[in-house]
Amino acid sequence: MWAFILGGLFLGTVLGILYLAGRFAKFSWVRKTVGERKVFRFLTGLVLVIVIAGITGKAMGAINAEICILHLLVIWLICDGISKLVEKKRKKSFTRYYAGIAAILITIVYLTCGWYLAHHVWRTEYVLETEKQVGSLRIVQFADSHVGNTFSGEEFLELVKDMQAEDPDIVVVTGDYVDDDTTREDMVAACAALGTLETAYGVYYAFGNHDKGYYGAEYRGYSGMDLIAELEKNNVIVLQDEVVLLGEDFYLIGRQDRSEDMMGRPRASMEELTADLDPARYSIVLDHQPHDFDAQEEAGVDLVLCGHTHGGQLFPFHRMGQWTGTDDKSYGLETRGSTSFIVTSGISDWAIQFKTGCKSEYVVVDVQGAAR
Repeated sequence: MWAFILGGLFLGTVLGILYLAGRFAKFSWVRKTVGERKVFRFLTGLVLVIVIAGITGKAMGAINAEICILHLLVIWLICDGISKLVEKKRKKSFTRYYAGIAAILITIVYLTCGWYLAHHVWRTEYVLETEKQVGSLRIVQFADSHVGNTFSGEEFLELVKDMQAEDPDIVVVTGDYVDDDTTREDMVAACAALGTLETAYGVYYAFGNHDKGYYGAEYRGYSGMDLIAELEKNNVIVLQDEVVLLGEDFYLIGRQDRSEDMMGRPRASMEELTADLDPARYSIVLDHQPHDFDAQEEAGVDLVLCGHTHGGQLFPFHRMGQWTGTDDKSYGLETRGSTSFIVTSGISDWAIQFKTGCKSEYVVVDVQGAAR
């Protein structure tokens, strides 16, 4: 899947560079600089596009350079199409290449907004009512911090302060806290930030597919066990197919990530995890990937909190996981029977530094039950 996506990005980028080289060659200032010979104009345009891609890649990484080139390509194609329709309507060609100017300006504005949506973290609130006599519970959830991409471990402390200001009863981390590009220093600083939280029931953590690392401890300088040790050092409780009771009324079920199944390390099923639970209590599941909704509904749990999708990341592909069946939901709240599912877009991103189909967020969930 990822090989197909990355291969498509690379091919699209190469074709985009060639197309854009020809578009840049149409500007009058290029003609004045290198003359009317098409080959010189094309080569000049090619150099310009490669320089733009190189500067972007140096500043934000190769994948973000590809994202910028592809957005410029698509927007330029649209502007060229609109320009031709207008010229046909007015029966006269434009004396200047307005389509190219518009394409560049629109792309800059669009991706600047996308950068801001990825790097600024909003607050999203849900209020869930239940007939169970459990009183109330305020949950702060975040996922997909990928520490080190859009903020450092030390900068993460400012987001933790925002979460603390919500006066949560519990804070839950639903996976991809770090990834293979998170340095040990950033990981340690981020864990220390979590250690500053003060809540009624504590801070709980469930693994995502990136947390344990795909390339081994040598690549980033620490293992999954090192991460657990640092979390626990800061009073964060790591749940791996485990159930804990919060007070007298709430179960918290932390699942191993779905990637464990895919790597031949089977995780417990929802049936196994809920077999001995009292249905009168309110049950909350932490499950990084939103891909087990049927089993979770059948198990009768009350709330499932997920991440992983990054809200779909980029428009118009922001619901691709849902459309292809890779994910049961890409973003937001859904209710099936008596089970509520919340998928957050996360507070950061993996590698890509733009969000054009959603925004970064942490989630506040107010569970409101009947009085005991």
